[in-house]
Amino acid sequence: MDMTLLGQTLRDARKKQHFTQADLSEKVGMSRATLSGIENGTITEIGIRKIMALCSVLGLELIAQPLAPRRPTLHTLVDEITQRKTGRHS
Repeated sequence: MDMTLLGQTLRDARKKQHFTQADLSEKVGMSRATLSGIENGTITEIGIRKIMALCSVLGLELIAQPLAPRRPTLHTLVDEITQRKTGRHS
């Protein structure tokens, strides 16, 4: 899960509903500093219950889904080309 994207989604929903960070953090029982860290992606580990509480208040749904295939890196592509030219396979 991309914590930065999660934080941005929570912040956008909070602002759309005209909540301040102080308002929302009070509703879910967490500090404003913790909420700020979640929204900014600086808190890398947070309990699922806190995220679920935020989603509940903001009318959001947390969904687990398979990861999208990642694009290959330049290093991977160069390795593949080298292997094709030399006839080797990994």
